[in-house]
Amino acid sequence: MKNTHINPIPFSLPDIGSEEIAEVVDTLKSGWLTTGPKVKKFEENFVDFLGQNTHAISVNSATAGLHLALEALGIKEGDEVIVPSLTFTASAGVVRHMGAEVKLIDINPITLNMDYNTIKASISKKTKAIIVVHYAGLACDMDEILQLAKSFGIKVIEDAAHALSASYKGRAIGLLESDVTVFSFYANKTMTTGEGGMVVTQDPFIAKRIKVMRLHGIDRDAFDRFRSIKSSWYYEVISAGFKYNMTDIAASIGIHQLQKLPKFLEIRKKIASRYLSELSNLPIILPSDKNNNGVHAWHLFVIRLNQKSKISRDELIHYLSEKNIGTSVHYKPLHLQPYWRDRYKLTSDMFPETDKAYQAMISIPLYTLMTDEQQDYIISELHNAFK
Repeated sequence: MKNTHINPIPFSLPDIGSEEIAEVVDTLKSGWLTTGPKVKKFEENFVDFLGQNTHAISVNSATAGLHLALEALGIKEGDEVIVPSLTFTASAGVVRHMGAEVKLIDINPITLNMDYNTIKASISKKTKAIIVVHYAGLACDMDEILQLAKSFGIKVIEDAAHALSASYKGRAIGLLESDVTVFSFYANKTMTTGEGGMVVTQDPFIAKRIKVMRLHGIDRDAFDRFRSIKSSWYYEVISAGFKYNMTDIAASIGIHQLQKLPKFLEIRKKIASRYLSELSNLPIILPSDKNNNGVHAWHLFVIRLNQKSKISRDELIHYLSEKNIGTSVHYKPLHLQPYWRDRYKLTSDMFPETDKAYQAMISIPLYTLMTDEQQDYIISELHNAFK
């Protein structure tokens, strides 16, 4: 490999083409910028993409989607919701917005996902829901989790922010028997609308509640109210809702990103496969590709230093930064974050696997615009770092 690359390699880069730009310009010229015809089209296309009769409700972020899901499922003060410590704070923060309490749990050391035994040991009489996080794009063992939840009468929300394009045992994430699945379209995700998300459910009553609550608790969308001249002004507020709707500008990007998603997945799989092959002799733990006869979305490529490594995680981050290679850490666990640590009096020994993984992990670049030359350089510098 030639080690000649000098231009900075970002950790992530959105793959936006002329189609998205033209659609946004069309929207800007249309006179309809907020929730309207492009949002409707995007939602319909999303249902078609999943390939099954379901409900898809667009929102302005996955965080908003998780909040709406909890509200629709009736989570309230005094309830408890199980969440992994290895996740972004939004997965847990929405629980507190409902007045409920969070029960943080440890992870499986191989997959970095939640697993059946840890969840089962954490269930109490107050447990009303589990937020399942498909970490890095690898699906959790959903059959076991769903069976467990059903036996206890517990609701299941899939935080699939990392998992659009992932599947489990031949079924797309979003089509399993969980109550609600939430996807993210943040700038670094497998597809993007800049900011945004999609809530998916097979339950028409949950879908109707979420659709109402995403826009102030009004029983008619803005598009429905203003596209008709006759009686267009009239609406009723049936609950104290939120302002979580997606704009037509964002949906314009999403329409074309969704069309490109299969191509994006193939590129991500190719990049991940090469990393797995060419980094296999380094003193690191490579991410699990255990996919339960499904598909890994490869949103993130997370490596972990092992005991044979002679440098620390932070030293490796510094070395790669000096070589103009962007990295990140996903994530500093919630049990180490001041709010969650102090509220629930959490310590590292309560989360041994999460803590061990965090101390050793680093996310390296994986995005669809990455060139072979850039990946050559990253691989080369990782080998150099461990010499």
